[in-house]
Parts: sequence; structure tokens; C-alpha cells
Amino acid sequence: MSDKMYYGTYLQLHKILDAQLPESFKEGNDKAHDEMLFIVIHQAYELWFKQILFELDYCTTVFGKEKINDNSEDLNLVLHRLKRVNKILHLLNQQVDVLETMTPLDFLAFRNLLTPSSGFQSVQFRLIEAKLGLMMDNRHHANYYKRTGEGGFTNPDYQQISHQESTKSLQQLINNWLERLPFFEPEYWGQLAENDLPFISHYQSIYQANLTDREANKIIDFKYVFLEQDNELLDNETKLLLRFNFSAKALRAALFITLYRDFPLFHTSFSILDTLIETDNLMATWRHKHMVMVKRMIGMRVGTGNTSGSGYLQGALNNHFVFKDLTALSTYLIERKKLPALPKLLIEKLGYTN
Repeated sequence: MSDKMYYGTYLQLHKILDAQLPESFKEGNDKAHDEMLFIVIHQAYELWFKQILFELDYCTTVFGKEKINDNSEDLNLVLHRLKRVNKILHLLNQQVDVLETMTPLDFLAFRNLLTPSSGFQSVQFRLIEAKLGLMMDNRHHANYYKRTGEGGFTNPDYQQISHQESTKSLQQLINNWLERLPFFEPEYWGQLAENDLPFISHYQSIYQANLTDREANKIIDFKYVFLEQDNELLDNETKLLLRFNFSAKALRAALFITLYRDFPLFHTSFSILDTLIETDNLMATWRHKHMVMVKRMIGMRVGTGNTSGSGYLQGALNNHFVFKDLTALSTYLIERKKLPALPKLLIEKLGYTN
């Protein structure tokens, strides 16, 4: 029997189920019933974080290739993995509802025993953020993330996060992939190719003609986002809101894919971009639910890890978006019926023949 596969042995349940050691259950402390729930919930989070990192590793491996065949199984598998990540994030958001069955008084029964540890110190969650593309220096209160010792990370954990930031993130790899898309090559555009940017220049005219009087200044934003044209009306803060993580070249390609998503060749590419936007939104939902829960549990008190508690979480919610440049593409869309016709040669390249 010992040589045969057994359920508990395969899943290492003797390790997992013996890993709950509530501080309040130790001799000399008052036993707090809900500390067991608190531990199980957070251990479950960490297991799912591990799976998310595993899926993201696959995606970065594919997008890290020098050449990516959009017709190969690679992109379809990336899309599948990213959708799985989003399903997990949906589940993690629902898991907060279980944690909220604990009342503030239930939490206070063991909260002081946790100091100075904090969910802030979840290395795996920070690795997920970094792997997606949230850089340490772009985080809300960036210095929080550079603390080591009490309330911050251990030196090995901090070095692990820093190392992740030194490698190309999924956002950077997606940006590079978009920049390499070949659909703006002059050979496909005929007479329009006399312009350095044949499609975007033509599209700009159509977009501008469809703006209302109240939206007229949006053409200034358009020129900055896609053509890198500066304007005295744009201060540095506004520029960062308009285009932050992605290059103008990459966003031209992303816009093109979004506009012509109905071409079969673009189905998977568009779905990947759309799924990344959903990832950003699900991460924001998680932060929002966490912030609301913290307000309910401790009000405006300082967090156990010496952060500003719910105030810090509100700032993270507002600022920790990775793919907001992709989300903002909807600002620059026009109706399908007004889309400029593509040259015949390009249509053939995209898989259509007359």
C-alpha cells in the first residue's frame, strides 16, 4: 500500500493541514476562534498567488521570444492562461466575502498578536504586480516598498522583488510585441505609404471630424498619444495620464487591432489586450474590496505593518494600474461604419481574398 499513490500523500496534506498555528491558541493567550479563518483564508490566497505566477511565467516566456507567430498555438495558449488568471482573481474577490463573516470585534481579539506582520508583506502578491508591470518606483508611497526590517520585507524577500523588476515584465513584453506587428509596413499601403504613418494620419482626420464641439481638444490628446506631438496645453501630469506605460508605436498597433478586431487574424490578439484590461480591473476590484474590509475592521487606525491603513489602500487603488493605456483606447474609437477601408494587399495579408 505504501508504494501506491495515495490522495493525502500526493497532495502533501500532512504539510498543508498542519500549517495553521494561530497565535491566540498558544499557551498564555486567550483563544480567538476567528483567527483560524483568518489564517486559512490567507494561506488560500497564497496558494492561488502561486498559481497566478505560474501562469504568468508561461505568458512572459511566449512574449519573450524574438519572433511570435500570431497564427501558432502560442497566442491561443497565452490567452487561455490569462483568462485562467482572471478566473482566479474573480475567485479571490469572492473570497473576501468569506473573510468578512469575521466582525471587527472578532478581529480585535487577536489583531495585536500579529504586529508587525501585514498583508503588505505578501511577497507573491508583490511579484504578481511586478511581473505584470507595476514598478516599485511607480507605486503609491513607493518608499513603503523599500522598507526592510520591522513592518517591511526581509532582505531576501526585498531582493526577490527587486530581481523580478530587473527582468522584462509582461507589460514591457506586450509593448515590444505590439511594436513588432508588421501591418504598417509601406508595402501594404500603396499611395498612402508616401506618409510615414499612412494609417494613423488618415484615421486622425476621420476621428477629428467626428468629435463634438465639447470634445474638440481630444485631438490634442490623440496627437500626443499616437504621434508623440507635444502641445503647450499638456502639462507633465496630463501627459502621464494620457500615455504612461506604452509607447506611441505600440498604441498605434493596439488601436489598429481594436478597430479591425473582426479580421480573424486579430481575434486572439484583441482578446489578449481585452483580457489584460480585465486583469487590471480585477486587481483594482481586489484592492477596493480589501480597502472596504480594512475600513470596516479597523476604521482609520494604523495598519499592523505601520502603513496608514485604509488611506494607503485608497492610494494604491487609484494609482496601481498597469494597462490603463490600453483601457484608454476606447477614447479614440469611431463607429464601425466609418472605419477607413484597408488596402487590398493588406486585406489579403490579413487572410481575406476577393
